[in-house]
Amino acid sequence: MSGNTVTQPHTTSCTPSRAARELGLRRGEFDLAVDLGYIRTVPDEGGGGRRVTRTEIDRLRAEDGFPEALKKRVATVGTTEGAKLLQVTLGRFMRLARLGVVKPVTFYLNRYRAVVWLYLAEELRQFAADENNAPLLNGRTPSGPREQLAAGLDLRPRNWRSRHLGFLLRRADRHPWACAAAVASQLDAVQVAEIVQDPYERVHLNRFRPRPQAHGAPGSPAAHLAESLAMAQDPDEIDWLRADLAQAVSHARAVQPAPRPTPRPRPSQAGERARPAPPTAVEQSPPVPSTAEEHSPPVGEEPGRSRGLLGWLRRRTP
Repeated sequence: MSGNTVTQPHTTSCTPSRAARELGLRRGEFDLAVDLGYIRTVPDEGGGGRRVTRTEIDRLRAEDGFPEALKKRVATVGTTEGAKLLQVTLGRFMRLARLGVVKPVTFYLNRYRAVVWLYLAEELRQFAADENNAPLLNGRTPSGPREQLAAGLDLRPRNWRSRHLGFLLRRADRHPWACAAAVASQLDAVQVAEIVQDPYERVHLNRFRPRPQAHGAPGSPAAHLAESLAMAQDPDEIDWLRADLAQAVSHARAVQPAPRPTPRPRPSQAGERARPAPPTAVEQSPPVPSTAEEHSPPVGEEPGRSRGLLGWLRRRTP
């Protein structure tokens, strides 16, 4: 998927399903072509995923050999067809795959819930044409790898995860949190919580978590098997992903901090704000006399002398 993030109007772009039809591809072939970078997409301005511009469709249709050339680049084969392309026995091809010499690009589960790995036919042709690979195709397997195979070594799931992570990062389109979520998708929840300890960051990270590939109904044995294949298994693989996740989250935190709720004032603080400020020296009212002061005689008046109109009359009488 291209890094181009310029939004396009719907009148000049179309959905992936329609683009696949116009390019003569099945939907699986179209998705793989996008993951491999053969088809460039743009974000939907309405938030509905990715779209393909009319210009991109016209570019692909104008290529030499269209549509056969495009279909050839995304064609996949299983173990039997792969062995024929390399001109080796089925057993040798499986040994090469388990040793990680040839790497699967995708997989599916058959009706017996067995994993069927698929390989890019074009890559196998290039591998067979390289003279440097002749000893791997014709020579005897060295003793070291033979012992590893006897001990159960199988790098196909790990190599697929590594390749799939590259596809997820391409889909992330350089968005910092989406890139971090792509790495987190191959670690279990406990591992992620140990690296991303802030709960708000974990919530934000989960918003960008890529959807797992659909294999059977949700919660079915097939779905659980597919989910287990997508999780890192080897200790060194887990360590590498943990370190990569810590670095990705640190970068995302610096570029675009995770949103947090607005803090609300505490009740005591709200009460302090509601209380009016004390009056200034100018605005202060005169002190209210105490009860004793209300019944005390004025300054200069004799104690016990009558006050009011009766007292005035008495003073006027000779």
